[in-house]
Amino acid sequence: MVAAGFRVSKDDQGRRHIQLFGQWSLRAPSNDFAKLKKSLEPFFLDTSITWNLNEVEQLDAAGASVLLSGWGNRLNANISFTPEQATLFNTLIGLTRPPSKKIQQDWLAPLIGLGKGVLHLAHHFTEFIHLLILLLIEIAYLIRRPQDFPWREFSANVYKSGVNALPVTALLGFMIGVVMGYLMSKQLHTFGADIYIVNILGLSIIRELGPVLMAVLVAGRSGSAMTAQIGVMRVTDEIDALTTMGISRILRVVLPKVLGLTFVAPLLVLWTSSWTLIGGAFASNLELGISFRFFFDYLPLVVQPVNFTLSLIKGLMFGFVVALVACHFGLRIKPNTESLSNSTTSSVVTAISGVILVNAWFAILTRGIGV
Repeated sequence: MVAAGFRVSKDDQGRRHIQLFGQWSLRAPSNDFAKLKKSLEPFFLDTSITWNLNEVEQLDAAGASVLLSGWGNRLNANISFTPEQATLFNTLIGLTRPPSKKIQQDWLAPLIGLGKGVLHLAHHFTEFIHLLILLLIEIAYLIRRPQDFPWREFSANVYKSGVNALPVTALLGFMIGVVMGYLMSKQLHTFGADIYIVNILGLSIIRELGPVLMAVLVAGRSGSAMTAQIGVMRVTDEIDALTTMGISRILRVVLPKVLGLTFVAPLLVLWTSSWTLIGGAFASNLELGISFRFFFDYLPLVVQPVNFTLSLIKGLMFGFVVALVACHFGLRIKPNTESLSNSTTSSVVTAISGVILVNAWFAILTRGIGV
């Protein structure tokens, strides 16, 4: 096996010619391409020199790269080589050549992006409606055969979504109530309207803040957990296994989660609103000297009871929306970890956005009730 080398010769006119020979390949253990490149550097600078590669026994990407780097990554007319060598050189040039930039701007790109977004949203909406219809069919089936109701899964979801959420909702509700009571106390005391803090805190917390705060916390806590759980079942093929065994995935996986969270959400609204009112009463007592007894005795007089009913209805709707959105994104997860993380994030964002939209729609419909 002849190592890579070269010969320098001159013709009658004094022009130099370089003849390459041997194995210009990594298969020849004696090849030192760094030394060869350094020896050929003076000849690379002379554009009048002709190169001949016909005697090269074997040329691989390593040897070709050494020559191309010296030739400035281009082939000139003063280089002669075989067709196989030309194919290798052109392949390496194509790999190292930077991608050409588009000169003309694509004016349809924004329109195409908008169209793709609309189609993606329409696809989500269609699958969401399909899931809702399947859920209603399963509920109709359970009305006829109540003995098939998955009580164990239902109670497990009530415990996970409701009982386990009591500490965090109480703590955050109390802290937000303290902050609201402190800020409002400062403003109302300036105008001598201390007593109206009960009106403001009572109506805002019971009617609006309590249900929305509960929904946001549940979406971030229970909704993400539901999506991740269904996603893991998708990754481990448990959902497909249920289908293979003839067990409805809607009945055993989706319906207990939706009904469980829908059932426990109004109770969480009462719990969260109560602790938020306690926090507001605590701040009012510190800043304005309003006693706890007066605060809670005066509260039913300034807040109509219908607001409690509206609050419970909101909790019912918010729990249903959060659970259904979580199950929708969980069933769309593909069998890979990236899809699991992306769908969980999308589930939380979509659930919170949906809760805000439903709350705005409900506020418009009930704007003349209980105010």
